[in-house]
Amino acid sequence: MTKKNKEIALLYLKKYEEKDLESVSEMFSEDIFLRDWKIKVEGKEKAIEETRKNFQNAESIKIEVISCLENNNSIAAELKITVNEIEELTVVDIISINDEGKINSIKAFIGRL
Repeated sequence: MTKKNKEIALLYLKKYEEKDLESVSEMFSEDIFLRDWKIKVEGKEKAIEETRKNFQNAESIKIEVISCLENNNSIAAELKITVNEIEELTVVDIISINDEGKINSIKAFIGRL
């Protein structure tokens, strides 16, 4: 039995918070699309490189899931992200999962605290 999409998305957020690049990269599909308020990349190699940069630029990342909504193949998670214990961001991630249980799209939208 495969993991439910919500479990996959929450595991991704946990591994991202832990800055576990190997685990995060294993969760990405080859054709992943990654977009936030600063960047837009397509393909696993480019998505891993952007994730690596984020991890290198942050000494610590804390992710608090405020709420989470699930449909057939996507999760919308409202997050409070604290970077380096001082910079707080309110973000909504829309994470899409393919039939193989791999993340094939992450679209992040920044909001206000």
